[in-house]
Amino acid sequence: MIVDVKRGVNAVIALVVLSSGAPSQRPAAFTIQDTAAFQALEWRNLGPFRGGRVSTVTGVVGNPLVYYMGANGGGVWKTTDAGTSWFNISDNYFAHGSIGYIAIAPSDTATIYVGTGEASPRGQMSSFGDGMYKSVDAGRTWKHSGLEKSRQIAKILIDPRDKNVLYVAALGNRWEPSDDRGVYRSRDGGATW
Repeated sequence: MIVDVKRGVNAVIALVVLSSGAPSQRPAAFTIQDTAAFQALEWRNLGPFRGGRVSTVTGVVGNPLVYYMGANGGGVWKTTDAGTSWFNISDNYFAHGSIGYIAIAPSDTATIYVGTGEASPRGQMSSFGDGMYKSVDAGRTWKHSGLEKSRQIAKILIDPRDKNVLYVAALGNRWEPSDDRGVYRSRDGGATW
């Protein structure tokens, strides 16, 4: 759920960014300085209103208006106005709508990697994907970049200095031993693993 506020927008955006960042990026302690701003919050669901369970959310460091959201059955969605409106950016590019993880390269925020396949298996209801996708233009276009049999991708880490070096944690077939399960590394932006 995204918030609509009369006051305290910066405090809410900071809270969302802090709660969605990697643990190593969070400050040791977070104290609310302006309790009046939080008391003035009026909550309402701003969407997106399609897609199933949310499996991953990330924002762009330095731009509090841009966020990406991945759903287990609805693909990748983007907002450029802090959640007032959302649009799907993966339709017509991805073979599967199940998203496991979204990562933005710290050194080039136009470079985005998406791992498909719901990363939190829940009984027999989990959706699987077909590997990795990459965008170099902030999600306007996408290219499949391997790991087709990984099925579920739980995490992507990108080297903060080099957008082409990344690590991917993949589950593979969760119902049986899988040669596709493991941690993968690419040094060429996902061209090889």
